[in-house]
Amino acid sequence: MQINGRLLLGGDAVQGTAGAFHAFNPATGELMEPEFFGASAEQVGKACTLAEQAFDAYRNTSLEARAAFLEAIAQAIMDLGDELIARTMAESGLPRPRIEGERGRTVGQLRLFASVVRQGLWIAPILDSALPDRTPLPRPDLRHRKIPLGPVAVFGASNFPLAFSVAGGDTASALAAGCPVVAKAHPSHPGTSELVGRAIQKAVADCTLPAGVFSLVAGQGNTVGEALAAHPAIAAIGFTGSRRGGLAIASIAAKRPVPIPVYAEMSSVNPVFLLPGALSGDVAALAQGLADSATLGAGQFCTQPGIAFALKGTDFDRFESAVIEKFSAKGFSTMLNQGIHAAYEHGVGAFEGHDDVTQIARGQAAPHGQCAAVPALFKTTASAFLQDQRLSEEVFGPSALLVACDNTQQMIDLAESLEGQLTATLHMTSADTALAKQLIRVLERKAGRILINGFPTGVEVSHAMVHGGPYPATSNNRHTSVGATAIDRFLRPVCYQNFPAELLPEELSDKNPLHLWRLQDGKLVQG
Repeated sequence: MQINGRLLLGGDAVQGTAGAFHAFNPATGELMEPEFFGASAEQVGKACTLAEQAFDAYRNTSLEARAAFLEAIAQAIMDLGDELIARTMAESGLPRPRIEGERGRTVGQLRLFASVVRQGLWIAPILDSALPDRTPLPRPDLRHRKIPLGPVAVFGASNFPLAFSVAGGDTASALAAGCPVVAKAHPSHPGTSELVGRAIQKAVADCTLPAGVFSLVAGQGNTVGEALAAHPAIAAIGFTGSRRGGLAIASIAAKRPVPIPVYAEMSSVNPVFLLPGALSGDVAALAQGLADSATLGAGQFCTQPGIAFALKGTDFDRFESAVIEKFSAKGFSTMLNQGIHAAYEHGVGAFEGHDDVTQIARGQAAPHGQCAAVPALFKTTASAFLQDQRLSEEVFGPSALLVACDNTQQMIDLAESLEGQLTATLHMTSADTALAKQLIRVLERKAGRILINGFPTGVEVSHAMVHGGPYPATSNNRHTSVGATAIDRFLRPVCYQNFPAELLPEELSDKNPLHLWRLQDGKLVQG
């Protein structure tokens, strides 16, 4: 499939009328063909209007038709074959195994949501029978279901060009809910985005759905995103990126005449707590796990563990020596773009220049002039960490900060001092149970996912997964952006009172033709 630099507005491929730009290969420093043109405000508006016009027809498709559509997208992405893999590698600097794995995750998410749609649990059908003889007042017949919010704007992420991008989890869950999607391609991978966008466009046509169910817009700078967030047809926004970008989008959405929800995943340092029992054991394995997780994919995972806390002493010293060895053996890796690379170098430089921080390891040197990041390991004290909030800020890239604690209470105080996180991890043995219980009570308030004896990179796409957390990890801590319940972000409840049978939606019909599990008069029933 040829990449021609076009926007996808419904069923049409059109040239943008705003500024021209090219994709950039971060590994070679070369600009890539073809030339792309950004969307104008009018073109963004057309995409949003098409989505609005498609909404009622799309949200009323059958569950089977919607599930089949998601599966058709998955197959169309697979049908792109090696062309998609090669282009994504060139635009991201990521290696083939990572991109092939991410493609598998992307189509797996789509197929998961197809099964979620068919099950229908997300509709949450509830029936309360009329009680005409109840005193002092009768109860009417009440029925409840969830319906889609409306068109959703999805902002593609820089660090996951497939799984958190045009056909990623936000798009998959929005389409599953019955919401048309207007996706904004990330400027770091416009060719990848066009290929995937054309796959979705093909699936829309093959499934004979309204063309406005999907559109793809692109552009550099903030203009396209701001126009998308402000358009009155957009009912919700999914975003993965920096705190600065997420807050800017949320501000626009909040100031609209009709404010809308923004589900922004932003920043997280994903703290790791190494408890005494674990630290007295195999520190080489712990050190290897931390080094591998912190540097995986050039440290460009939103769940990258950036801080590790442990009690100072002989065991800490053994661990420090081991993790220095592991970090020092790590090679450089190419970062996604020049901006991310510059931000990483700035973050590492701030640690290097901090009076209370010591650099204790660097990885292997990188070639000059490329977007190559060298792993870096730093050390500080708990007292310094508690006194300087800057030490708890995310450094997006392959680095980590070890924090030496004087005692267990100080470790608990450190947990209390943290901002909201996507994840928090405890390494422990049974001897650490009492301390673990104290920390978990704190970390439940701080993180969306808590791990025991693991590392947080690697987010399973499943029914139970939570990839979210308190601010600033996300802008809305009540939801997840990964897993089956991500669909809940794009739904709202409606109650139907005293409806005649002929006006009831199928999900709430007495005959239950869809054979859904429903809560009927307080009892869970099917059929």
